[in-house]
Amino acid sequence: MAWAIDSAANRQRPVSDLGELMYHYDASIALEELKEDALLPHPVKLRDMILRTQLGPEEAKLLNHEFQDYLTRFGELQNVARGVLEKIAAGRRKAS
Repeated sequence: MAWAIDSAANRQRPVSDLGELMYHYDASIALEELKEDALLPHPVKLRDMILRTQLGPEEAKLLNHEFQDYLTRFGELQNVARGVLEKIAAGRRKAS
């Protein structure tokens, strides 16, 4: 893994071997990406971010409820996106 300077945030960010920025379970970077690019973190990574955060019992219970809602909606949106992508993939591309 390498590091790159993110000029927008003016800080170093991890980069994968493929040159893609990675947030490695960093909630701050994930939030930044959501604001900039509307990228939703995968539920597994979001769960790991939650598990790495010290929470009180009530806060943990509330966050778990919100996570379960996120997980449900994420799955629903994946199905919608899959249907759209399948239709696009089956179509013919426009000439450039």
